[in-house]
Amino acid sequence: MFKREEYVLDAQWQRFLDLSKDFATPNIFIDLDTIRQRFIQLKDSFPYAYFYYAVKANPGVPVIRLLDKLGSNFDIASRYELDLVLSLGISPDRISYGNTIKKAEDVAYFYEKGVRMFATDSKEDLKNIARCAPGSRVYVRILVENSSTADWPLSRKFGCHPDMAYDLLVHARDSGLTPYGISFHVGSQQRDIGQWNDAIAKTKYLFESLEEEEGIRLSMINMGGGFPAHYIQPTNDLSDYASEITRYLEDDFGENIPMIVFEPGRSLVGDSGVLTSQVVLISRKNNTALQRWVYLDAGKFNGLIETLDESIKYPIITEKDGGKDGEVILAGPTCDSADIMYEDLKYRLPLDLKSGDRIYWLSTGAYTSSYASVYFNGFPPIQTFYIVDGKIEDKDGNPVSR
Repeated sequence: MFKREEYVLDAQWQRFLDLSKDFATPNIFIDLDTIRQRFIQLKDSFPYAYFYYAVKANPGVPVIRLLDKLGSNFDIASRYELDLVLSLGISPDRISYGNTIKKAEDVAYFYEKGVRMFATDSKEDLKNIARCAPGSRVYVRILVENSSTADWPLSRKFGCHPDMAYDLLVHARDSGLTPYGISFHVGSQQRDIGQWNDAIAKTKYLFESLEEEEGIRLSMINMGGGFPAHYIQPTNDLSDYASEITRYLEDDFGENIPMIVFEPGRSLVGDSGVLTSQVVLISRKNNTALQRWVYLDAGKFNGLIETLDESIKYPIITEKDGGKDGEVILAGPTCDSADIMYEDLKYRLPLDLKSGDRIYWLSTGAYTSSYASVYFNGFPPIQTFYIVDGKIEDKDGNPVSR
């Protein structure tokens, strides 16, 4: 059993219950007050840094509007995210095209809209940027191995070896682009702060060798994301991340620390969300089975995809917590055998749980609604609502009546 008060304060919880009680499940409620607090905490922890919110974590209009007011910049993954952000009046000079996997026509589209900062990690992509976005600033993403200590690793698919990064930045200069910096990502929900030390050391090597051998002076280090949300596995406080990362930078760069960029997503919006699901069915696979199968109306395909391989372990509570409980296997509603959230990890739920009871998934503000399927098995995308100054808005920022 999980103690709700360790994740959501009493006043916030009561407000959530009052506002969400009349809404059909499954749904997600996002509390913007939590996001505001997290952003301020990040700025206070890294006063020297610039923040580019990873829109993919939660692309709700209320979230983007809030972070815009707070002074955030924005990391964009596609032209569709770009259109959304620009439609809210955000200037393209506050936008970075951080996806290294993109079509040439998308590069041209971003350039046409005024974006001038692009990530890359391959020769072919760099050629497209040089051709379709002449004169732009480019930063190269390097490989970082982080599979064992990040709950959601981001190695292998993204980034290149430092030697290739060196060559790409030289080619960028020779192609009329501006070699701007180095980027890395130590893995989402990274619990080993030392991973930043290794990545910063590789970055320092590139900064020095490019300046000494090619006369290329880089300006920026983009450290991506990686700071944790509050799930069931313990992590260090953000203050510990900040003090250690700052020390790593000072050890390597001394007083000449370049421009530092972070792309927070999970750490900004993760703790802001509560996903409410309902028990559809409880069954046992034989007459003497000790474990119950608990089937919910939310599953991997409508909000909980990050339970894939049981990677992200959300805290779960019910209205019946406090009595006798037993081990369960948690599964979703679809006709797909992969739609099982937790089987190896033994969650425990009340023995008197029954169909119709509500199950609350805490810390579900990141990568839930944005990952949900459109129409698998006919189930619509999970409804997401935003608590803004005590009122409810939908994903497009429109008022919602209860």
